Amino acid sequence: MLRRTKTLNGLVEGYPGSDARITVYKGIPYAADTSGKNRWRAPQPVENWEGVRRCYEFGPITMQAIPGKDPNAFYAKEWHVDPEVPMGEDGLRLNIWTPAKSADEKLPVFVWFFGGAYKEGYAHEMEFDGERIAHRGVIFVTVAYRVNVFGFLCHPELTAEDPEQPANFGLLDQRAGLEWVKNNIAFFGGDPDNVTIGGQSAGGGSVWNHLASPKAKGSFHKAVIQSAGGCGFRYPGSMFGGGYNFEMAQKNGEKFLREVLGVNTIAEARELDAWEIEQKCLESGMMFGPISDGKYLVESYSDTIKANRIPEMPILIGNTTNEFMNGPASDDEAAIEEWARKNFSDKAEEYLDICRKMSEETGEPLRKVCTVGTFELGTHLALECFAEQGRKVYYYNFGPTIPGDDAGAFHSSDLWFMTENLMKCWRPFDGPYYDLARKMCNYWTNFCKTGDPNGNDADGTPMLHWDAFTKDDKCNIFFGDEIYMVHSEYTPKRKFLCEVNK
Repeated sequence: MLRRTKTLNGLVEGYPGSDARITVYKGIPYAADTSGKNRWRAPQPVENWEGVRRCYEFGPITMQAIPGKDPNAFYAKEWHVDPEVPMGEDGLRLNIWTPAKSADEKLPVFVWFFGGAYKEGYAHEMEFDGERIAHRGVIFVTVAYRVNVFGFLCHPELTAEDPEQPANFGLLDQRAGLEWVKNNIAFFGGDPDNVTIGGQSAGGGSVWNHLASPKAKGSFHKAVIQSAGGCGFRYPGSMFGGGYNFEMAQKNGEKFLREVLGVNTIAEARELDAWEIEQKCLESGMMFGPISDGKYLVESYSDTIKANRIPEMPILIGNTTNEFMNGPASDDEAAIEEWARKNFSDKAEEYLDICRKMSEETGEPLRKVCTVGTFELGTHLALECFAEQGRKVYYYNFGPTIPGDDAGAFHSSDLWFMTENLMKCWRPFDGPYYDLARKMCNYWTNFCKTGDPNGNDADGTPMLHWDAFTKDDKCNIFFGDEIYMVHSEYTPKRKFLCEVNK
């Protein structure tokens, strides 16, 4: 097994995973410490090292709220279980799971960006253990990046300091991780010409941003986007908080320094303790995320999708059935009508007529029929664009009965399955769930290998064929208590939502 290899910065040593056929390398630095003068600066080159670096432990997570500090928080039950996980600014590390026995195997590579609303999350959350993916002949790489104020602060001084890289430091971190993979992954048995990037939630949004960035072209070849929406829309509401631009983001940064940190300059802010900055940011309620800065991001990815400027490559995209639902607060008819007017304005009566008819035909309550899954809608609008553009795209919907509580197929629940890590979860999953996870992991790794998710199960039996979403067949595979393809026509509600949001 490839337990020791080289990188351009020095020798590294990994160790056997729980599956001894896999070698795990933890905490490899791909960029320099981001404290001091490197705070709010594009990632800088890591220094070379002498001897062999033993990559047996994960690096510190990047600055954020303490994971799991509130034991009652939903995700503290799932994977934010260790409030004592090391944290710091020297966190630009990546982790590798490789099945290679030698460096010349040219295995496909899957690079993963974690989610967490761009304000939290880390690359070694337990659901991102890559052994089962690597077991299928795909090298899995998870990349840490800066989040919230450390990753996405904008300020006029930062723009003046580096006009070509003035913002979006978290995305620039990810891009540096991709460059590291391009330059080093062959030493781990990987093929730098067969790289898939993927992410869920903010990680999926990150994938969208790299797809939209002219500066990311050529650094990857396929994309997986999970629960990250797609195109912006007018009805109901907007996913993008329209109108917020780079100039406003810079003014917001000035306000943060002045009113939250109590300093006037970036130099003064760089002298402050990182945890002090994090605490004050959390107390202020201010949040920071990607912004079109005219450099790495020249426009929103929604605009890039609509204008057919996304690079041509296979895309796998989907969502869960119980995430970010926008619907009336009660079953009261007046409340439903008020909600419709608020969200659809001049189209409210038309939408209500469609939903009332569907409610009568299906027997479902009007409130439920009216409710819109906003991430699903954004995804469908992107799919509509891709279908018109003739792109190769595979769409899934994830909605099994999830045991343990009444959360349903909640946002992020598919992560346990696509990495086949059910055994790490507290939920009482049994046999059928393990079958579903095995097959989902098969589909994902097949996609990483060839750009097509289809193939055989472990015993050689062909899995259900996953058809691509096209203009003539707007289909999806449904991962539920059963797996099946949905080829039916759009409902009147779906047709309406797609049409009014074009």
